[in-house]
Amino acid sequence: MSDDAKNPKPENPVSQNLMPLWEVFIRPRTGLAHSHVGSVHASDEVMAVQAARDVYTRRGEGVSIWVVPSASITASDPDQRDENFEPTASKIYRHPSFYDIPDDVGHM
Repeated sequence: MSDDAKNPKPENPVSQNLMPLWEVFIRPRTGLAHSHVGSVHASDEVMAVQAARDVYTRRGEGVSIWVVPSASITASDPDQRDENFEPTASKIYRHPSFYDIPDDVGHM
């Protein structure tokens, strides 16, 4: 029997799907909204934030990090674009440009 058969190499936890995939969103210093920047594999949310910080904010460009389990994200079907977004075109009163915003409101 070979040494490999006696002492098999441990499987990579990522390849076995033991470490969930987390989507990473960063709010830059110059922005007001978080943007999707990528994803990381981590065992829990604390490790995901730490991994995201190490990978995506090495130059200190972020002020806030969000991590979300990829399995928790649901997206609309691009083939249903007309069905999902057409009704908004006929309701112009819902557009923010329709209203006057006071100067003291700030960023909106």
